[in-house]
Amino acid sequence: MRVLLFWFLCISAVSVFVTVLDKCNARAHRRRVSENTLMLLSALGGSVAMYVTMRLIRHKTRHKKFMLGIPCIFVLQAVCLGLFYYSFQ
Repeated sequence: MRVLLFWFLCISAVSVFVTVLDKCNARAHRRRVSENTLMLLSALGGSVAMYVTMRLIRHKTRHKKFMLGIPCIFVLQAVCLGLFYYSFQ
């Protein structure tokens, strides 16, 4: 269980960093992080951190793909974690 917690902390930190980096690159008209990369980081466990970061820095908030997709990913992750947890009880 500690490994899983460590994974979520690390992937969340990476997700926040990459989201902020994309916002900075957008403002500076530099090469952007692909939407697929952002969604992948969310799917790998950074969904909550990425969603909160996007709302705080107002990044990608007009994109339904992110504002609906990331919460859906989080719900799926929560269900999977719940099933995983209760299957080993």
